[in-house]
Formats: sequence, C-alpha cells, structure tokens
Amino acid sequence: MAFSNKTEQAAMSEINVTPLVDVMLVLLIVFIVTAPLLMQAVQVKLPTTAKLEPPKDARTVQLSVNAEGTVYIDQRVIHFDILEDELKKLLAQNPELNVQIHADESVRYGRVAQVMAAVQRAGISKLGFVTVPR
Repeated sequence: MAFSNKTEQAAMSEINVTPLVDVMLVLLIVFIVTAPLLMQAVQVKLPTTAKLEPPKDARTVQLSVNAEGTVYIDQRVIHFDILEDELKKLLAQNPELNVQIHADESVRYGRVAQVMAAVQRAGISKLGFVTVPR
C-alpha cells in the first residue's frame, strides 16, 4: 500500500462555486420579481385633437374653475353649494344643455371632480373639457 505524504490538514486551494451560484440565482429571482413593481407610473403621451365647433342648436354653458378653485358659470361667480341648483334651472330652460368645463391646469383634481359630480347630479349628460390646441 502506498501512503501519500500529504497531511489531512493541508489548505484547500480550490474555490467552491456552488454557494456562489446559489446566491446569484436567488438575487436574479428577486430582481425578476421586483422589477415590475418598480414601474408604478405609466408614461402616456396624450393625443392632440382638431378643433371642433359646438352644435348650434343647443345652448352651451361654460363652467370655469380658476387656480384657487372658484367656480364660474358663464363668467359669473357662483358659490359651489348652489352650483347644482343653478345647473338644474338652466337644464329646465333648455333640455339640450351642453356644459363645457374650463379648468385651470394648476387647480386640484379633486375640485374638478366635485364640479363634474355636481353636473352629473343636476342631470346633464353632455359634458366636455376645453383645452388649448398645441
């Protein structure tokens, strides 16, 4: 029998890559799972539209909301609490009433949503937003 001269206490000079591969696979799985969660905002380029003329037979009311949140009906300041009643009166005068909302771009979205809800509660179904063409 041949005995080797190596002792059992000699240092290993080879690197064990199995734990390294395991760690890298776990990191890869973590990145694959979390990558879709990092993209919470959807980048959307809104379309531009051609200018259209409103129909001539229906009366159009302009609802304006300035940057401070003040509401106007046809350039007349109106308190928000009576907005719905005023719109109902206008709808009773003309059942084909159109409403155009002119909202300042810096007004809070919540205020515009409140105005839209008042228009809907008044029973007006023809609602549009006015924007500036580019």
